[in-house]
Amino acid sequence: MKNFKFKINGADYNVDINEVEGQEITLDVNGTPYKVTVDKELKQKPKPRIATKSEPRVAPAAGGAVQRSEAPAPSAGGSKVVTPLPGTILDVFVNVGDKVTAGQRVVLLEAMKMENNIESDVDGTVTAVSVRKGDSVLEGQTLIVIG
Repeated sequence: MKNFKFKINGADYNVDINEVEGQEITLDVNGTPYKVTVDKELKQKPKPRIATKSEPRVAPAAGGAVQRSEAPAPSAGGSKVVTPLPGTILDVFVNVGDKVTAGQRVVLLEAMKMENNIESDVDGTVTAVSVRKGDSVLEGQTLIVIG
């Protein structure tokens, strides 16, 4: 079920879409049920799939040495920093082995023409960096793993 809030001519409406079958939509508007028919059948968008690459990610360490980090498996332990919305990675501020604190900026994400600071939720050590500058990411994709 999807929920939307509309403001029409200054009046607020809460719309819950319960079911869509072809051109028929079952919905509630401010708690009142309705069955509506649309002019054209609505096309359901396919859910995005997140592809993982098997190649290792390369991140330069502070001293110029290169550290490699495999993209974490979905069941990898640790706290995952994920993207809240799709966009493009503008910068990655941490490397594997770096100590981070809760609230520390770890990635800069451009989404909807805005720069978004992505921050760590926990204190710990970076165990994996799954993205690099210029990568396109989808909502919910793992960016950093902190152990």
